[in-house]
Amino acid sequence: MQTDILKKKLEGCYVTVPTPFRDEEGFPVDEAALRTYVRFLIEGGLTAETAVFLAGGAAGDFSTMSFDERVRVAEIVVDEVGGRVPVAMGAQTTSTLELVRLAKAAQRIGADFIQVSCPFYFSHTEADFEEFVRAAAAAAPDIGIIIYNTFWNTTNISFRMVERLAEIPNVVGLKWATPRTDAMEFESVAAHFSKRFTIIDNNLFFAFSAMPALGARAFEVHLCNFWPAWGLKLVREIGAGNYPEVARMLVEEAMPFYKLWVEIERDFTSGDGYLDKLCMELVGLPSSRCRPPTRDVRREYRAATLEMMRAIGTPNLVAG
Repeated sequence: MQTDILKKKLEGCYVTVPTPFRDEEGFPVDEAALRTYVRFLIEGGLTAETAVFLAGGAAGDFSTMSFDERVRVAEIVVDEVGGRVPVAMGAQTTSTLELVRLAKAAQRIGADFIQVSCPFYFSHTEADFEEFVRAAAAAAPDIGIIIYNTFWNTTNISFRMVERLAEIPNVVGLKWATPRTDAMEFESVAAHFSKRFTIIDNNLFFAFSAMPALGARAFEVHLCNFWPAWGLKLVREIGAGNYPEVARMLVEEAMPFYKLWVEIERDFTSGDGYLDKLCMELVGLPSSRCRPPTRDVRREYRAATLEMMRAIGTPNLVAG
């Protein structure tokens, strides 16, 4: 069983699928639009060889959804994918009891992985986190667990903690982000553990982390949500070892997206997925706002987003 888990495909573009909502009281999940999103990604060429989809992650508004909504969103993504692409289910929570329920639900609906972070709000110890992860591993032994180091709002995962997590057989992925310091925490963990875990680069170091010395095999890619071909090109260039081109793609095409994201977060609202959704609208996909308290960015930032997308060469823009 554990060997099968370790063989599950976890590489290429790690794509968080945004959750669309209907503009009604309570902002119910728009299931038809969610299916459209998933088909767009698959029709854009993303396959099991090039991508993993995350249902109900941060850009999927997990923090504003009920337990039942989170499970339903993942169920829809799994169903629409139909086995063509591996699916991870967001399982970030403050409660071990809820984590166990989420892990069991993910296993029941046929997800391949769950994504787990250290509980937020309280500053939990690493021993707390280890017990948290072990509870999920025991509750759903057929599910691969991806550990996400959300150091900006939870306990930062140390090298020694990664060593402890490596002892848990169904922990298969490390979605790795670290503070950018001279201590080179990102490089240290990636270099030491890339043979044990799939390292998912969440620090946008793709031109460096994908090199054999560090060995990252998956990459957090928001641009895929409106430009799947960008992610496919990224995977192709990494496979060819064309790291100068990967660096160019990040600087000339990805960086403007992330700079606008940071501007919105600094000046208007916070959350995740709001820029993805606006970009998706501008290539003709059904769209929505994020659930409150994240405010609707679409009118305020439509012109700036359209300008950014034109500048980076986004295809299939439908806006004038």
